[in-house]
Amino acid sequence: MRGEDLLKQLRTWGLTLPGAESKSPWPGDDDLAVNDKAFAFLAADGEPFSVSVKLPYTHSVALDLPFAKPTGYGLGKSGWVTFTPSEGEYPSLDQLKAWVDESYRARAPKRLVKELDARED
Repeated sequence: MRGEDLLKQLRTWGLTLPGAESKSPWPGDDDLAVNDKAFAFLAADGEPFSVSVKLPYTHSVALDLPFAKPTGYGLGKSGWVTFTPSEGEYPSLDQLKAWVDESYRARAPKRLVKELDARED
């Protein structure tokens, strides 16, 4: 699957999370936010593949991947990880969803996480 297609599918799925909205504070990003807090920084169409998420539980494992690094601007100290794989080494959509889900749960209000959990039951 092409990187742009993968990001489009991930963005579409991310917007189905309770209270999620699109937010684009910087050129080149098309971010996902909840309660005005970004939970995923996604490269915009036409930009190189990039996903940044907050991983409070799995960041150390994620950082073992060759295309992962702590997110810049000091966010890496708070568990944010940026993934910039080259073509052919893209993570699966399911893996990307798992990372976005973890980030969403870290940033969303408890009531919205409960709403998400109720959907999954």
